[in-house]
Amino acid sequence: MSISKYVASAELDVVEGFQLLLPYLSRSYSSFMNTIVEVEKLALDLPERQRATLAANLLDSLPGILADEDEGVAEALRREAEIEADPSQAISLTNLDSQIQGRRG
Repeated sequence: MSISKYVASAELDVVEGFQLLLPYLSRSYSSFMNTIVEVEKLALDLPERQRATLAANLLDSLPGILADEDEGVAEALRREAEIEADPSQAISLTNLDSQIQGRRG
C-alpha cells in the first residue's frame, strides 16, 4: 500500500509512518550528501586563490551567529577579569601551541 493510501485512511501509526518514510528520507539525505561531496571535490580542485575567494564568499554569506553588538569587548573584559582574579587559569602561548599540536597528532 502506498503512503498516500495510509495517510488518506488515517490507519498510520508512528512506526508504520517511519517505515514508509525511511526510504524517501534516506534517498533525499544520500542525494544531499552526494551533492555536498561533489561540491567539496570541485572546490578543492580550485587553485588556492580561487579557494580562498570561495571560502571568503561562503563565510560572508553566513549570518553573524557569534556577532556581538560590542564586537566581543564585554566578553574580552569578562575573561580578563577572570584571569586577573585567578592567574592560574591562564596558559602561555607556548603551552597553547603544544596542546594544539598534541591534538593534531
